[in-house]
Amino acid sequence: MPKESFLMNRIKSVGFAFKGAFLLIRTESSIKIQVFITLVMTAAGFYYEISNTEWIFQVMAIGLVLGIEGLNTAIEKTADFVHPEFDEKIGFIKDISAGAVMLVAIAASIVGLIIYIPKIF
Repeated sequence: MPKESFLMNRIKSVGFAFKGAFLLIRTESSIKIQVFITLVMTAAGFYYEISNTEWIFQVMAIGLVLGIEGLNTAIEKTADFVHPEFDEKIGFIKDISAGAVMLVAIAASIVGLIIYIPKIF
């Protein structure tokens, strides 16, 4: 069997990535909430006509939250697969992973406040 070309390999990788993003959004309630907030904040950005720099910070903050949530979900699913019954060490790992999402979400919220408070008041 001949080796796939670099381009075909990349196209398949992008396909797998889209599949993973779709599965994440379809199956995880926390990411559904975050996607809803993403849509609200994007609409707010257009409504308040935020600057290019503000868009950069907003997009980066949103991307970090969604990306870290995806990693958190992967860690939790892997931990549940490897050790399905309750274990303190697995719980510790899952708590740290969830904590990482919370820290990024707090930072993203602060970015949002910095952008929108001056525009609202």
